Amino acid sequence: MTRVLIVTNDFPPRRGGIQSFVHALARRLPADAVVVYAPAWPGAAEFDAAQPFPVIRHRGSLMLPVPSVAARACTLLAEYGCDRVLFGAAAPLGLLAPRLRAAGAERIVGLTHGHEAGWAALPGARSLLRRIGDDVDVLTYLAEYFRIRLARALSAEAADRMVRLAPGVDPAEFRPGAGGAAIRRKLGIAASRPVVVCVSRMVPRKGQDALIAAWPTVRAQVSGDPVLLLVGDGPYRSRLAAQARRLGVADSVLFTGPVTRDDLPACYDAGTIFAMPCRTRRAGLDVEGLGIVYLEAAATGLPVIGGDSGGAPDAVLDGETGYVVPGRDATVLADRLSELLSDPAGAAAMGDKGRSWIDREWTWELVADRLQAILA
Repeated sequence: MTRVLIVTNDFPPRRGGIQSFVHALARRLPADAVVVYAPAWPGAAEFDAAQPFPVIRHRGSLMLPVPSVAARACTLLAEYGCDRVLFGAAAPLGLLAPRLRAAGAERIVGLTHGHEAGWAALPGARSLLRRIGDDVDVLTYLAEYFRIRLARALSAEAADRMVRLAPGVDPAEFRPGAGGAAIRRKLGIAASRPVVVCVSRMVPRKGQDALIAAWPTVRAQVSGDPVLLLVGDGPYRSRLAAQARRLGVADSVLFTGPVTRDDLPACYDAGTIFAMPCRTRRAGLDVEGLGIVYLEAAATGLPVIGGDSGGAPDAVLDGETGYVVPGRDATVLADRLSELLSDPAGAAAMGDKGRSWIDREWTWELVADRLQAILA
């Protein structure tokens, strides 16, 4: 029986999009066919006890492609009878591929996300990424944007072996009626008020500042006393709050602070439309990988406004399930927000198209089938 050793720095209980993606993939493999090797994080013991598969923890909070990590991974490969290896992120742990192949791995797959595009742009890291591409059997990519950027750093043979593998969504979890009414009551938002919701970590790339910059115009153009609901937390939060005060819209910009994974579907469902106008930063080194939040929002039946960074446009059917906007253009953003908020029927139609699109192309069942084919 094929058994997979997942070697990854990105795994819960640490929070993040990559961590959630890798965990979701692990859970959709047969429980007796997967073993995870990951760093130690606070709360790991409790988390691991709830998993249906073994999770072996590295002593520290970061695993590097050094001899001690290679030796432990090879030991686990033999101990659990694994013949497949999946790197949760190809860089840098994919540099362990030759050691693991020599130890008996018959097929090695490296997932890529967004940061590998930065590696592809830097001379030293670029050469390491090329080595990884040559040493694994498959590199995956999230979106066409990243396939193009990564292929420039890889050998022709490695580029030809690339396969798309993006996250999925559970439409039974993210759905209309998932608890938004309770969130509105908790936050004091009347059922009739339009709500623009943004679910994301508060860092400059995500574009919450563009939403706040656009908000005075939206408030002036849209009736019904609209609310901007910013869900999440992060180092940029204090600046965002100060910006809202400075622009005189603090009373209509609400910050939820950190929320649990279990509360996320309800937070989306509290919205009328979803917007996260991400933008590329640092000369292309800081880009959006895909934006699972756009897909979760679409599954909830919301029209989506996304930024034009990285793979984000792949998560929106522009003009059908929502709009893609320049992440730094608050004027265009305000126009799209006002358009959707002023046309509830049109916005609802986009939301319906988005939910149908998720059912056709973005469910975890489809992702699991693709992963099984890649590992075969």
